[in-house]
Amino acid sequence: MSALEFDHVSYRYPEDDFDIIDDLSFSVEPGSFHCVVGVSGCGKSTVLRLTCGLLRPKSGTIRINGAPIQGQSRCCGYMPQRDLLFPWRTVGENLALPLEIRGGYTKAQRRELAEAALEDVGLAGCAGKFPGELSGGMRQRAAFARTMLAGGDLLLLDEPFSALDYLTRVSMQEWLLEQWEKHRKTILFITHDVEEAVFLSGSVLAVDQTPIRRLSEILVPAPYPRTRACLARPEMAELREELIEMLRRQVEV
Repeated sequence: MSALEFDHVSYRYPEDDFDIIDDLSFSVEPGSFHCVVGVSGCGKSTVLRLTCGLLRPKSGTIRINGAPIQGQSRCCGYMPQRDLLFPWRTVGENLALPLEIRGGYTKAQRRELAEAALEDVGLAGCAGKFPGELSGGMRQRAAFARTMLAGGDLLLLDEPFSALDYLTRVSMQEWLLEQWEKHRKTILFITHDVEEAVFLSGSVLAVDQTPIRRLSEILVPAPYPRTRACLARPEMAELREELIEMLRRQVEV
């Protein structure tokens, strides 16, 4: 059973006269890590918003773990580009928010789960701090922990590291792989960064045309666990150049 399946899905924004997603079908397997790459504005983020129910498809069916997403709750966690931590709530209170909304937990239980989640991402002792007291990388770790607490085995990450400086971004990429290897959630990760996609993915899902009618799956020739040294291998450099050339062709059309 696929962790996620798009079955002939189409979507059109109300202000457009064309379908940005046009009869798209693809699936991903449980526990896999896929980066989705494509040029700006091609519809990558729309795929994630459809998956988590923020948008409703014009036609077709989206299934998570074999069941249509309509009526499902806690089927996935969604992390947008900005961390969206509320500045007036402590970090612990921000993490506890999805539990608070869901209901069924006492305040003490929410606090305990939030503190455990922070410890899991290397932020033990930060529950009482406010978001403004954290660095950019620490805020993204906290946002990731909140996404994990939202529930589900499918994580949708929309360019979560794009606003970070280069060294922090590299550190967060390595950290995210460690988290994935520990928990083996299914991850769809949107990025404009080809090197990031090659380093993180088991296979890259490439948008090679707009509207999106297919996602071309390209296997990454490097086993897990990985270090950044794998990027220097000739086959990884070749894949990186192949993806860059594919994106360049789209821009020139």
